[in-house]
Amino acid sequence: MTSALFSSIRLAQLELPNRIVVSPMCQYSADDGVASDWHLNHLGMLANSGAALLVIEATGVERGGRITHGCLGLYSDDCEAALAGVLAHCRRYGTAKIGIQLAHAGRKASARRPWEGGQPLTPDEDAWQTIAPSAIAFGPAWPVPREMTAADMQRVRDNFVEAAKRAVRIGLDAIELHAAHGYLIHSFLSPVSNKRGDRYGGSLTARMRYPLEIAQAVRAVIPRGVPLGARITGNDWVEGGLTPDDAAAFSRELKTVGIDFVCVSSGGISADARPTLVANANVQFAEKVKREAGIATRSVGLIAAPKQAEAIIAEGKADMVALARAMPDDPHWGWRAANVLGAEVPRPNQYQRAAPKVWPGAAFRD
Repeated sequence: MTSALFSSIRLAQLELPNRIVVSPMCQYSADDGVASDWHLNHLGMLANSGAALLVIEATGVERGGRITHGCLGLYSDDCEAALAGVLAHCRRYGTAKIGIQLAHAGRKASARRPWEGGQPLTPDEDAWQTIAPSAIAFGPAWPVPREMTAADMQRVRDNFVEAAKRAVRIGLDAIELHAAHGYLIHSFLSPVSNKRGDRYGGSLTARMRYPLEIAQAVRAVIPRGVPLGARITGNDWVEGGLTPDDAAAFSRELKTVGIDFVCVSSGGISADARPTLVANANVQFAEKVKREAGIATRSVGLIAAPKQAEAIIAEGKADMVALARAMPDDPHWGWRAANVLGAEVPRPNQYQRAAPKVWPGAAFRD
């Protein structure tokens, strides 16, 4: 049997031996944006998951663009040096290519870590002023952000560019922009959060303008062989919000400015959003984007079983699948998927004796 999930795919000049991606997962364990020993442990482990590509968590392009005080950043020399060390560790012992997701949290910034409740920081917790396309709070318990000025927009765009330059300098294999989950770029796209009266608000074309300016500026400083992608929303799950048709339209425009792939998620635009939480929740949106935009497409969200992932690729609904919580739950998920689907994945030499071909105990696993 030939597995679709374990067939190769090429993004720009990056050749990936399979279609499995470790989704970026915030760890809230950095020190002023600087990667810690936890990142060595976490990313080093997932670099050997069997996935072809491991994407580093949402990484703030400026200090105020972090979700929490513990979020990773790439806005200083210290951030860059620490991440370079983590990357070297992953390359030394891991098999996956390594990408990064560059982000700005916008009006969802200045929050506590999830295990601290996830609510907005109070003044005595070193809270900071958040920014957004319009002065509209994320939810009833959230502070009203400051509407961004032209100077703010220029600064943030420049900071995305500088972070991308740092990512290239330390040798990351792929870069993606976070344009989903209610963060800054997504908040410009959505009519729920963007009520601007200038050329960056109003119609979908106008609301796409700033996100496309960021994408184009970042593309200009990344070598063409390095793939640049974007995580987008397939559905805001809010009345009057972004729809799958909007996702396809945005993806077409992203393609014209040099974006190589999109990862389709959904939800997060407001505290009132209520996504439909079922298996393959975003696959229908990814399928539409793939069909209508003609761009390499990844789906994410409640994908957990090898045969489930195989069917998504084999049926042409997406070109790649991204797994988040399924990976920490089973850090060798890709190995297990290969066993189920009759495929092979590279393993570190130190673990070769655990491969089914040479370990008799493999026959007795559940």
